[in-house]
Amino acid sequence: MATSGTRIADAMDSRLDRQSSAPDTIAIEKRIRAEARDVYGWSNGPGDRYAQHTHTYNKLLYCTSGSIDFILGDGRTLTLQPGDRMLLPAGTRHAALVGPEGCSCVEGKV
Repeated sequence: MATSGTRIADAMDSRLDRQSSAPDTIAIEKRIRAEARDVYGWSNGPGDRYAQHTHTYNKLLYCTSGSIDFILGDGRTLTLQPGDRMLLPAGTRHAALVGPEGCSCVEGKV
């Protein structure tokens, strides 16, 4: 998939594509539905945390508002801001910390 942003991180084959312009939520929804299955949106309040875990599927996630840090098992942190796209391969250990304004994301299985 071509993106209008810049790829800024590859960690354990995890991929973060930074979006250079303001996100278009409708375009993001359309894009992720073309790329993934079982797509759904979610949001969390400021400072919410997810303990370290893995998934049995490749996880594709777009941040639509706020920010969230994904802390990978090797210690690297991928910070997502509005419009950013992240792909986490199945089995990638990660935790998450929601930013000070909360966050909203849409994700699916690839």
